[in-house]
Amino acid sequence: MSPLATGSGVTVAVVDSGVDRRHPQLAGRVLTGVDLLDPGGDGTLDCVGHGTGVASVIAAAPQDGIAFRGLAPDVRILPVRVSEQQVVDGRGAGRTVGPDDFARAIRWAVENDADVLNLSVVLYADHPAVRAAVADAVARDVVVVAAAGNLHGSGDPRPYPAAYDGVLGVGAVGADGVRADFSQAGSYLDLVAPGTDVLIAAPGRGHHRAEGTSYAAPFVAATAALLRQYRPELTAAEVATRIVATADPAPDGGYGAGVLNPYRAVTEAGGVPAPTGPAAALADDRVDPALLAQQARRASTRQRAVWLAIAGVLVAVAIALAAVIVPAGARRRWRPADPR
Repeated sequence: MSPLATGSGVTVAVVDSGVDRRHPQLAGRVLTGVDLLDPGGDGTLDCVGHGTGVASVIAAAPQDGIAFRGLAPDVRILPVRVSEQQVVDGRGAGRTVGPDDFARAIRWAVENDADVLNLSVVLYADHPAVRAAVADAVARDVVVVAAAGNLHGSGDPRPYPAAYDGVLGVGAVGADGVRADFSQAGSYLDLVAPGTDVLIAAPGRGHHRAEGTSYAAPFVAATAALLRQYRPELTAAEVATRIVATADPAPDGGYGAGVLNPYRAVTEAGGVPAPTGPAAALADDRVDPALLAQQARRASTRQRAVWLAIAGVLVAVAIALAAVIVPAGARRRWRPADPR
């Protein structure tokens, strides 16, 4: 992605467990933030490593001898510490701020010039203060990305902020492209991104692997950052629409629009949203170009699958005929025609 965009000049707020700026691949990329869990801090303390891992997916710098790097390595990370929760036996354990302070964290990030918000903290209740803070961020032209949650096995309880209007809700797929069994599915899910066996930076130095929609969300946030650099004329809503419209096709059920494709999101000419405002009111019967682009990709994929299936059948028929005709010919002492 570096020939086109690296996220330079873009600020991504990571509202999470803090971001450890001591990691060599995050050095110089982490701004002074705020700590709403332990007031007085600057957001760079991370006791559990969750926020550091999320930030590294977005902004880890290339380093000699290390294959791992962030998707948008020149992004500025704005850390907002709201939690030190970690998962134990499938359940969160550890301190978190209340909904009012979580809303305050979102507002603080917006007030401090975040271009993109990564929210890998999931609430399972609709709190008015959080809803209002998210709505304000969307209204102020900030791209808001949120994890869709990991409770598919518990009936997919509605996750917030992912379920709020204007938020990109992100689920998780594995390296095989199949939705992770924990990844939640519902109308709030916009698309999916890698979320199993994800390599992330650990606090201090080093790396480890993790899973969850928490780590799928930053791939989308990083893509938003690339777009905000490469296409600065796009609004936050247009960035979000483009990301969804350029997702690669995936099966129905738990994938939203499909699988994140950062290169396509940045480079593809399609995916531009339909007009908004008065012009849109006169064009309700027009087809959404984002939908057209998605349908065209799905049709192309289905067509390739049909041709491959036909080719496979023809090969199988040829093999079957050979298995019958060649032995029969041998019994009858068939010989090639004399070319003379």
